[in-house]
Amino acid sequence: MSKYYALIAGLPNISLEDTKVNYTLLSFREELDSILTSSDIKLINLYFNKFDNKNLKSYFRFRDLDPDPRGRITYEEYQTLIQALKEGVKAPKNSKLPAYFAQFLSVYLANQDSPELITWEDYLASLYYAYAMKCSNKFVSEWFELNLNINNILSAITCRKFGWDKKAYIIGNNKVAESIRSSNARDFGLGDEVDYLPELIRIAEEPDLTLREKKLDVLKWNWLDEKTFFKTFDIESVFAYMLKLEMIERWVTLDKEAGEKTFRELVKGMKKGSVSALEEFKRNNNK
Repeated sequence: MSKYYALIAGLPNISLEDTKVNYTLLSFREELDSILTSSDIKLINLYFNKFDNKNLKSYFRFRDLDPDPRGRITYEEYQTLIQALKEGVKAPKNSKLPAYFAQFLSVYLANQDSPELITWEDYLASLYYAYAMKCSNKFVSEWFELNLNINNILSAITCRKFGWDKKAYIIGNNKVAESIRSSNARDFGLGDEVDYLPELIRIAEEPDLTLREKKLDVLKWNWLDEKTFFKTFDIESVFAYMLKLEMIERWVTLDKEAGEKTFRELVKGMKKGSVSALEEFKRNNNK
């Protein structure tokens, strides 16, 4: 397993206390291309597929709009795959296209005029989660499952509140999704399966939507810290830093004042971690 001593030890030097975001998620992603191994880059690309999903939806709805630059697949590449599927021929090999894209587009093209059992957006999300959760890295797989579970639990709570059929809003087929679909218990039968369920239920009861979103990010942030505590120089810590960077970037965009506070908290936390990180770096390089 590769170790990224210099990268991790250097991260605290990034200036995050400025009122402007000078180190974006996209620039961080571009920097990683020349540092990470090919197998670890695939894990990073797996995360960025969520922006490709977004762009695929935009392609069908608003073809004249520019795609999200964080996506790696172009509209032209979408069109090439779609045309190949329509003609029943093999599409040109493209390593940027994950397998679930062809699966989604095949079903969509065959049924786009039929009544939807679930929305196409939900279907694409379910394929994405299933694909990502099969990756060989346990931490990355668990991150995607965490987000799937959180989204499904919150959807189920909302459905119960308004008397909607929750089965129409739950995606995926893992244990948590199946339990939510089949259980009428207050905890959806997840009391022994999801240790963060009580906190998530409290968050769902928060009436301020902005504050609720921030609390969700805190829950995820703490999960990342716990899962990477003993993986200081591994790809898991690089992946977690990228996730945190996106959270911060989003809040700076939505709420400048709140974002600046989060930036300062990240710097503070990273500075604390950098001391032990540098010490381990020295130990490993003095052997």
